[in-house]
Amino acid sequence: MTKELITLGGGCFWCIENIFKRVKGVEAVVSGYSGGDNANPTYEQVCSGSTNHAEVVQITFDAHVISLDTLFTVFFAIHDPTTLNRQGDDIGSQYRSIILYHNDMQKKQAKAKIQQLEKSQVFTNPIVTEVTAFERFYSAESYHQNYVENNPENQYCQLVVAKKIQKFLSDFSYLLK
Repeated sequence: MTKELITLGGGCFWCIENIFKRVKGVEAVVSGYSGGDNANPTYEQVCSGSTNHAEVVQITFDAHVISLDTLFTVFFAIHDPTTLNRQGDDIGSQYRSIILYHNDMQKKQAKAKIQQLEKSQVFTNPIVTEVTAFERFYSAESYHQNYVENNPENQYCQLVVAKKIQKFLSDFSYLLK
């Protein structure tokens, strides 16, 4: 098994954590914060926009089972990478589209995927996903981990997350564990 890490942000981490946990070859998904300035930020600090951190998930995956390119395909399909600092009603730099690469190969693959999507005009507007070197990851508070499973009655989960999950299940059923 070849384990790799990739760190991705595409809006609220509850949404993308739940989706990536379903993908075969993904060993672990942890919600957290990255790409900012403060050490050990809290959810409240990140939500205030004062830390420059993004809500992200850190994904551990087996590269022999699932390719990074396939993970990028899912990533770009489950959020809008053309809106700067926002996903739907979630507004602020903490909700930006961001790929935090862990090595030069990941950087190269991320840029190639964006170039491919732009060339094929998958999106009407230009992709604004930030591609930057990973520095630090801070795990979010425990109540954010597995949030959708632990809070099925939460209105945000029912209205926002459920739609993204349904789209994923419809478009990527072949990737399910």
